[in-house]
Amino acid sequence: MKRAALPAAALAAALALAGCGSGQGAGEPELSVSATYMPQPVAADMAAGFLTVTNKGGEQDELTSVSSDIGRVTMHSTSGGTMAERTSFAVPAHGRLVFRSGGNHLMFEQLKQKPHQGQTVRLKLGFARSGPLTVEMPVRSATYNPSTGH
Repeated sequence: MKRAALPAAALAAALALAGCGSGQGAGEPELSVSATYMPQPVAADMAAGFLTVTNKGGEQDELTSVSSDIGRVTMHSTSGGTMAERTSFAVPAHGRLVFRSGGNHLMFEQLKQKPHQGQTVRLKLGFARSGPLTVEMPVRSATYNPSTGH
């Protein structure tokens, strides 16, 4: 009986330690992307893009880069009618980062080809803590007004 009790005790101790470690992961960022769209651009070499990054995790992350094979992508904020290029945006714990018309937005510049309604544009989003996310951004009509309000 003593032989069986020792392995059982070791197994119980290992499971208890494993349980302690799993609580630490609860604070990590948990990112997803939704509401992506690009209004069909009017200009041949420039476009805007909008999306929402949601963080269901208990720790903040930071959007540090956006890239696409159709051209250069920069991130911008708009405040009081003034647009400024940004190198990063916080994605708060249990919160959202919203890119919408008249606010934070993506700018696609030096387009290799003009995207048209019905096409999709592939984006790669880079984060400070989380791995990169690749998303598809549908090209909508130039007058598209999403139900999400952005």
